[in-house]
Amino acid sequence: MSDASFSFAPLPCRGLTLDLSIPRIMGIVNTSPDSFHADSRLPELDAALNHARRLVAEGADLLDIGGQSTRPGYIEITDAEEITRTAPLIRALAAEFPRLPLSIDTYKPAVAEAALAAGAHILNDIHGLQGPGGPALARLAAKTGAALVVMHNDPALREAPPNTSPVPAVLEFLRRSLSIAVSAGVREDRLAIDPGIGFGKTQPQNIALLRDLAALRELGRPILLGVSRKSVFGHILPELATPADRLEATLAATALAAAQGVRLHRVHDVAPARRAALTAAALAPRT
Repeated sequence: MSDASFSFAPLPCRGLTLDLSIPRIMGIVNTSPDSFHADSRLPELDAALNHARRLVAEGADLLDIGGQSTRPGYIEITDAEEITRTAPLIRALAAEFPRLPLSIDTYKPAVAEAALAAGAHILNDIHGLQGPGGPALARLAAKTGAALVVMHNDPALREAPPNTSPVPAVLEFLRRSLSIAVSAGVREDRLAIDPGIGFGKTQPQNIALLRDLAALRELGRPILLGVSRKSVFGHILPELATPADRLEATLAATALAAAQGVRLHRVHDVAPARRAALTAAALAPRT
């Protein structure tokens, strides 16, 4: 597949521009007390702010702020609680790092609106605008000039016959998401896509997608991959039983993804992921 089918153009986001000529690292800052990875549970503002500073020092190109855990079996919190967890942190980070793109990881319009008012630049929706708040999120992005990440998340995919490639269904879902965004007035150059590893898929489907991420390039939008320390690695190697065991596996997947043209990598461990992604991209065969 030719690189002409994939956008390495910059990603505009509310007055900032994220250069995607090389892989970029999105550091994860979770303010929820029940994140699946224990080391990223940062419910106190000072702890979350210090963690964010450390990720920036390690080379994070942008940060993704989340207040609602979406781990399997998660309990949904109120909009007010999620805003309390995220907006003060975003406001503090926007003041301290005015040129650093900040993403809000939420599917709730009220939370997104508060995050944008606090200084966020990117909306990251795990339902790809196809949840109840999707149209409102798209309108917020259009109104404010925020960039928008739409993720595949469709549990119906789990019912597909075994050994069927998940790629066509993922492409179809993401096309709908992109269409919803554009119809709401979001500029196409502000959109990115996420295959949604670990959401609405069996573990074999997760693995199949990781092997064929390059197939998503036909949508012409930057790909964001969020696979850091996830359970798919435990399915590959049972010895990787907990998130704490999965750093090396995450780095391997990050490198393979970067070699396939993935330009945005959402990770817990910024410094090693940055090195893995940049090395892999530099050594990847030219297509």
